[in-house]
Amino acid sequence: VHSVDLLFKLDPTQTRVIARLELGSREPGSVLKFDGRKLKLIRAAINGEDLDIKDLQIDSDSLTVPSHLVPDEPFVWECETEINPKDNTALEGLYMSKGMFCTQCEAQGFRKITYYFDRPDVMSVFTVRIEANKKDYPVLLSNGNRMEETDLSDGIHRAMWHDPHPKPSYLFALVGGQLEAYRDTFTTKSGRHVDLVIYVRDGDQDRCAYAMDALKRSMKWDEDEYGREYDLDLFMIVAVDDFNMGAMENKGLNIFNSKYVLASPDTATDQDYEFIESIISHEYFHNWTGNRITCRDWFQLCLKEGLTVFRDQQFSASQRSKAVQRIQDVKSLRKRQFREDAGALAHPVRPEVYKEINNFYTATVYDKGAELIRMLRLMVGVEPYRASLDLYFKRHDGEACTVDQFLNCFQEVTGRDLSQFSRWYSQAGTPRLFVEETYDKVRRVYTLTFRQKTPPTPGQPYKKPLVIPVAIGLLDQEGKEMPLPGDDGRGFTSTRVVEISKEVEIVRFENMHNEPVPSILREFSAPVILERTISDEERAFMLQNDKDPFNMWEAGNSYALDSLLRLSEDFALNRPPRDVSALISAYEAPLKNDDLDPAFRALILTIPSYEEVAGLKIARKAIINPGAICRSRHYLSRQIAQSLKPYLLDTYDDLRRSVSDNPLEAASQRSLKNMCLSLLMHLSDPEITQLALNQFNNAKNMTDRLAGLTVLVHHAEPEISKEPLEIFYTRWRDKPSVVDKWFAIQAISPQDKAFDTIRNLTTHPAFTWKTPNRFRSLIGAFSMENPMHFHGHNGKGYSFVVDWLIKMDALNPQITARAMSIFEQCAHYDRDRQQKMTVQLNRLLDEENLSRDTSEMIERILNRPN
Repeated sequence: VHSVDLLFKLDPTQTRVIARLELGSREPGSVLKFDGRKLKLIRAAINGEDLDIKDLQIDSDSLTVPSHLVPDEPFVWECETEINPKDNTALEGLYMSKGMFCTQCEAQGFRKITYYFDRPDVMSVFTVRIEANKKDYPVLLSNGNRMEETDLSDGIHRAMWHDPHPKPSYLFALVGGQLEAYRDTFTTKSGRHVDLVIYVRDGDQDRCAYAMDALKRSMKWDEDEYGREYDLDLFMIVAVDDFNMGAMENKGLNIFNSKYVLASPDTATDQDYEFIESIISHEYFHNWTGNRITCRDWFQLCLKEGLTVFRDQQFSASQRSKAVQRIQDVKSLRKRQFREDAGALAHPVRPEVYKEINNFYTATVYDKGAELIRMLRLMVGVEPYRASLDLYFKRHDGEACTVDQFLNCFQEVTGRDLSQFSRWYSQAGTPRLFVEETYDKVRRVYTLTFRQKTPPTPGQPYKKPLVIPVAIGLLDQEGKEMPLPGDDGRGFTSTRVVEISKEVEIVRFENMHNEPVPSILREFSAPVILERTISDEERAFMLQNDKDPFNMWEAGNSYALDSLLRLSEDFALNRPPRDVSALISAYEAPLKNDDLDPAFRALILTIPSYEEVAGLKIARKAIINPGAICRSRHYLSRQIAQSLKPYLLDTYDDLRRSVSDNPLEAASQRSLKNMCLSLLMHLSDPEITQLALNQFNNAKNMTDRLAGLTVLVHHAEPEISKEPLEIFYTRWRDKPSVVDKWFAIQAISPQDKAFDTIRNLTTHPAFTWKTPNRFRSLIGAFSMENPMHFHGHNGKGYSFVVDWLIKMDALNPQITARAMSIFEQCAHYDRDRQQKMTVQLNRLLDEENLSRDTSEMIERILNRPN
């Protein structure tokens, strides 16, 4: 397709789209077949000659032109379609959000706008004209640069946009509505002036400053770190309330879920600010890694997403604490992606088959895909990594590429054979890396024996060895780093990276005068499960002495995780829980080390999640007992609070009184302060409950106010939290993103009668469930973050959620399909829960007109051919 000219005549129920495509000559025997869904064809023509619509073959997914009507030489295809944006509840293609026209075309939404070759490798230059009533839709936007804006007759106006960069249809964007502009500018490294605009609804302009600042910092960072300048005269962001995802990187016109744009201290938490910074940067970085170079096909989705996630993680680490960022990234990976790998929905980073590509926008593609880029950078080195990316950008700019072409650039620059590394893209599952150690006192040789094994996953019973980069440090008995052969300018280093490429590999360290304590997988150098026999005493030693921040945190986290596993066994067997005082004692030194970042200390105090404990159960082939896991987490939290109460109270009081003027430092302080309060609330102490009430009533920012409300709802008597809940809702009832938080904290409450509250909330006037954010804030939060009630013995949690998924699937299949991951580990629960989950899945599968998106997910979970 040499060029695309589109004319939109916007109308809520009868939008007309007139498309004119300049097509190249066809190969002999080829068929002219366009993708198209839910389109009303008004007119079709070739080279200006109208076709009889009766001669065209039109089905639910396509339009085919008989071969005898198609010229062999280049020609012009025209068609006029009619669509109904108002009734487009799937929010895919052109739809309406609270009176505003908006598009979402990734992955296959453009075919709901007009007939087209809706594939990522079909790239063309787009010119777009938009006509609409000026009073109702004064702002008309599309990709690229605005060429003109003209008033027509009868109150209609027209805007014309041209994008000079060829792009696939999934990057097309259009917005029309009553919007206000928040403006700024950026000067590129080469001196070009770029206008920056964030479009929001009137009244939200005062909540755009942080997003704009994050955008400018992202642009500067990409120039400095990757040498990538922005390439248009204008960059726009539009905040939309109704959006299925976080944001979309459409060329020059990013469309964002409003929760990831709008922020002010009284409406957004510190975590909200982090998400905004991360997602703003992610979508901007896509300009080069996704837009300028895109995917040849959707099997290559990780090519753009994995690389761009890694880039946004790098950026966030450069703006905040590198150690905290890495730990948060790994916690998210383990919570979401490791669970995916261990369940029925396991799939490779580069999938080999799909029924609906929407179902592969997963943690495996995004987060594990990012880990592969991180490993690649570690293996080849920082400078060769940059040189390989430079070659990739130079060679493939303007192309639709594959993972293999990306890796070929690295092979060419470094001379390395990456064929074995590429198995990471084709093999599903989380590898387990077993480690055994020996020390020869006579020869002074310390040996680590590594054995790798990746468990079977659906469709892949047998796995080949992978290349696993393992960063290793060695500590002496006093906790000091032992020098290792390497390149630090003096021939030594404190961390050595070894590559494990065989099923069994031996690594030796010579001239070890004393037996060392190993620090293995520093900075989490590979996405594996490390299996090593290690004593609680050694974990305590590492927690207090390891110089690698990640492994320091990991020592405490794994110590707590093993403790929770043992405690859950106690609770499952109704025997007295064992003593955890040694674990708590190990926490004291790092917690009281004021040289450590408060946010880092807050992470040390964070109890391993339900998903982490369940994942360890799966790895050890044990049945998941939800109630026992939840009780063990509460018990450990209470024991920590009792033992460390003086420290927690003093720390809380100190941080409450003295807050840094630096926003990032203040956020770090709040994370530790609120973690202290959260732990203390497990004590059911009236004085601490009063602390929480005081914090809620006197908070000067949403972070502290929401933290106070959360601990009251989760731990105080219901009559105590009732008034704060009413106050909170009344004050922010007009701020959708804040009301979402109000629903979510109640949805994840572990209180005994929380399930009744959650069911009652579905009848609340503010539960506008057709809005994706609101649906996720209650139904999604309950199913994903409330295992005690979702997995209740009576099965009511399963049936409650499926009732709502049935309703949602009829309107928005993407939301329903993505929610199906809550059942992906069905096979690892006890037989009774398995049966109850299976009954509900079959009930959903039996629904008439169930979407293809959702049916595929259920069939995969139930291990049925599809």
